[in-house]
Amino acid sequence: MKIPYISDEWKILFAPEKYGNYVNDHTLVKGPDGLWHLFGITSHGGHSYEERYFVHGRGERLDTPFEEFGKAIDRGTLAWAPCIINKNDNYYMFYGPSPTQLAVSFDMNEWYGYNVKLNNEPVMGAHRDHFVLKTDENKYLMYIIGVLDKKSAISCFSSCDLLSWDFEGFALTSGDKAPLNPGWGAMESPFVVKRDGLYYLFVTYTDCSDESYNDTLVFCSENPLDFGQYNGGEGGAVPITKIKAHAPEIVEENGKTYITTCGWRDKPVPHKGCVSIAQLEWK
Repeated sequence: MKIPYISDEWKILFAPEKYGNYVNDHTLVKGPDGLWHLFGITSHGGHSYEERYFVHGRGERLDTPFEEFGKAIDRGTLAWAPCIINKNDNYYMFYGPSPTQLAVSFDMNEWYGYNVKLNNEPVMGAHRDHFVLKTDENKYLMYIIGVLDKKSAISCFSSCDLLSWDFEGFALTSGDKAPLNPGWGAMESPFVVKRDGLYYLFVTYTDCSDESYNDTLVFCSENPLDFGQYNGGEGGAVPITKIKAHAPEIVEENGKTYITTCGWRDKPVPHKGCVSIAQLEWK
């Protein structure tokens, strides 16, 4: 097992102006044009009920700021926390809030709405902040924030085609001693990294206070379907570390691993209104 840590200073990656003045949860993916593309939650007011499309940024490299290119998924309804994965030269964007939404594109510019099915989805168990991990050829896992027994949890679904998903169970749950329990769920923005046969789950754990806004816990498991039950570190699932980042993405370029952070303008983020990026290393 290795411990991830941020090894340098945060730098500005993307700062929108025209289509919004901040970025919250986002996704970062290499497109068919060879550029990096970023899609993220935004608005001009900074209220979750105003977040109805994604701002679109793009850039050649992760060590230089992106340009603001446009917006996506402007359909008059809430659009939260996108996650994009490539399959057969098509890009599948999953987003919330519930019910789970899907849009597909071949060029990262035009997005076509598509039906997605979550079989045996538990009530209130799959609300927002989708993340998709490819575990094998034509095998995928999707992690979604929800609640279980009135406490924050992360549900997990499996699929072979990205269109029909089967409920596998809850990958991480909250116990009675979990320190945070807001009604919307303290767990946010799951991101799973497979490394040397182990699975590392990064999950922001916050009640949206300034004190916890940038708390991202990292759990490690041999089984991507089960990271245990979190009780604040007292028995059950114990985080291997805590990273100061909000809704991070972890991406690689030229042999280096990078981590991002983001958030609302009134929160203690490294750069107001921006997605920031830093190098991530393991020890």
